[in-house]
Amino acid sequence: MGRMRKSLGRRVDDLAKWFLRFKLVSVPARLIANSSYAWSFISRTDRIRTNRLRDRLKQGELPEHISIIMDGNRRFAWNSNIGRDLGHHHGKEKLKDVMNWILDLEIPYFTVYALSTENMRERPEDELESLYDLYISGLDEIAADPRIHSRGVKVQAVGRLESLPSKVRDAIDRAESQTAGHSNFLFTVCLAYGGREEIVDAVREVATDHAKGELALESIDSAQISARMYTANLPDPDLVIRTSGEERISNFLLWQIAYSELHFTDVHWPSFSKNDLYEALESYQSRRRRYGE
Repeated sequence: MGRMRKSLGRRVDDLAKWFLRFKLVSVPARLIANSSYAWSFISRTDRIRTNRLRDRLKQGELPEHISIIMDGNRRFAWNSNIGRDLGHHHGKEKLKDVMNWILDLEIPYFTVYALSTENMRERPEDELESLYDLYISGLDEIAADPRIHSRGVKVQAVGRLESLPSKVRDAIDRAESQTAGHSNFLFTVCLAYGGREEIVDAVREVATDHAKGELALESIDSAQISARMYTANLPDPDLVIRTSGEERISNFLLWQIAYSELHFTDVHWPSFSKNDLYEALESYQSRRRRYGE
């Protein structure tokens, strides 16, 4: 039966190719394929499929905390034949979209990896300056966004923030102070962040408290370390998504993701769609989570 299907399929393909040799068929086919009606039909079909997927997701158990490694702005720019800085700008705009999708799903904790300590050491100075300007405008836009306030989103930044320029720290202060009274959702931006650095800083605090006599040696455990992490006010991520095809963690939330589910997608961050998010969530819901089993 399988061979018959393959044989029939080849014959249908050959017949279609034969028909397309004639302008009487190929020209109308090309016009239809490139028409606004065809694209409208495809777009409508995609929206229907995405909405159905969203409805299915809401019937299952959604994660409490999603973290995203937003990778691929520069590769998106190269592939689109646009400037590097414009690629980063598209990435900033995409974050607004994803924030809205997360809020619509009522997922209370959302964390993004925006700037690593490695980025700060390795990226050219002009690129870093462009990124700093984007963070300032992005934080100010979020702080002023009516939906952020109507939905009760609290904004915070974590990392070695003291290593950032003062203009970026001022923007962080504005966003945090203007959303400090909110408690429905918590949006966390990791800036000047490194997972190893976070663990080192936590261990230093533990060592300092022990040296002061405030923490007995036998009391030092994983809970004491967790309480001194930058993200001590967050539950550990349930789902970590990384875009742009790389399948590694890159020093992101190393302590916190011990039991997180990981999802990797080839899509560059600026091209990340609502359907891509829903597919990651669908994958998450299909897994049986294990904690040390």
